[in-house]
Amino acid sequence: MSGDTNRTSGVIPSIVRYFLTSHMSIVIALAALVLGVAAIMITPREEEPQIVVPMADVVVQVPGATAEEVEKLVTTPLERLLWQIDGVEYVYSISRKDMAAVTVRFFVGEDREDSLIKLHNTILKNVDLAPNIVSGWVVKPVEIDDVPIVALTLHADHGFEARYSDFDLRRMAEELFHRLAEVEDVSRISLHSGRSREVHVEIRPNRLAGFNVSPLEVFRALSGADRSLSAGSFVKRDIETQVVTQSFLLTADDAASLVVGVFDGKPVYLRDVADIHDGPEEPGDYSRIGFSDVYLAKINQEKADPSRPAVTISLAKKKGVNAVAVADAILKRVDELKAEVLPEGVAVTVTRNYGETAQGKVNELLSSLLFAIVIVVALLAFALGWREALVVALAVPISFSLALFVNYLFGYTINRVTLFALILSLGLVVDDPITNVDNIQRHIRMGLKNPLDATLDAVKEVLPPVIMSTLAIIISFTPLFFITGMMGPYMAPMAI
Repeated sequence: MSGDTNRTSGVIPSIVRYFLTSHMSIVIALAALVLGVAAIMITPREEEPQIVVPMADVVVQVPGATAEEVEKLVTTPLERLLWQIDGVEYVYSISRKDMAAVTVRFFVGEDREDSLIKLHNTILKNVDLAPNIVSGWVVKPVEIDDVPIVALTLHADHGFEARYSDFDLRRMAEELFHRLAEVEDVSRISLHSGRSREVHVEIRPNRLAGFNVSPLEVFRALSGADRSLSAGSFVKRDIETQVVTQSFLLTADDAASLVVGVFDGKPVYLRDVADIHDGPEEPGDYSRIGFSDVYLAKINQEKADPSRPAVTISLAKKKGVNAVAVADAILKRVDELKAEVLPEGVAVTVTRNYGETAQGKVNELLSSLLFAIVIVVALLAFALGWREALVVALAVPISFSLALFVNYLFGYTINRVTLFALILSLGLVVDDPITNVDNIQRHIRMGLKNPLDATLDAVKEVLPPVIMSTLAIIISFTPLFFITGMMGPYMAPMAI
């Protein structure tokens, strides 16, 4: 009797006895499941994990210089200067006529704000070393969240191809641009292709010669006219009136009536020496959209133009927000704006939706996880019995629920890496329950003790190897959390 008492006494058997004889185990199991469900609902979902790679583009304006001059006078000294910054891993550069672009990439995991501050400080304290031909520079930080999650392409619908040009589509896209900027958690929006509106002034040399006006005078007149300045104020009858010189050129007629010189005591207007057109700018690039025969058959269109002009709006999300929710909000807003902004015959095609693909991949991995659990439970039911398999079937989702909650607390998103880590750990999670359940089953079938004492005895018997195996797994996976470089963000979730 004393031996049996010792077998069922101690800290671990006492804890096991408490949970077997009370409802606390049910409470903890339900709480774990609730936390897991909450974590799945509130944790942001993305395709890829958040990788902190501080990066910035330094764009230097060097007007009038050739590419070779830019390389020797600007790019090479700037590269040498940026290499001196602590934490820089790579420096890339492009030298071309009138400008240089240098990209600075810091090591993965470097603090983004500290890296940008070091970059700005290095440039500012060496301003005196810049050659006189440099007119200015811009530092543009680059982040992984700058990658658009949604791309919307505006194009003419079938049968309206001749009605809308890329100029018309660009003006519609600009209106959508400002409306979509109001969507919550949208950070960066950009327009691609299409021709913007401009007032085009084409100078006639023979007219300039006839009125004795130089091209430089025309340029100065245009530059000085398109601006507004404050000229002070005056007070009359206790009313203060602001005096401003406002002469923005809003139309082609405003530009045409601009005085560019004087000839024979009479003003020479811009319309006298140039042809003025108000319309689309000169094309710098072309963007078109085409549709496959499969897609046309899907929307019941037998034939259409192989391609048509298109303008694309790309939208990125803020850091740490749910890509699925942001993408859904953008598409919902687009559906509302179609009737308000877009005329008949203009269609909007979603050419990129990372929210949809992220949701699909997360759902696919969740279904794979569920399938793996079912296979494991079925195998245990065949080998041990359905009751024993049921215990393991409950242990797996409870453990994964807590894992998802801890994943949320550590700031990780639900992506393909974190879900892969869960699938990988499935085999590790079921080891301990199988060992315990199998030994409990063996002790109960021996019939030497009542089920409660047999359970306590079985748990205490296999406790040392179970704890040692768990510690061995922890020790094996812990180093993954400290991996640096590009693989660090991919390995850390497995350790967590």
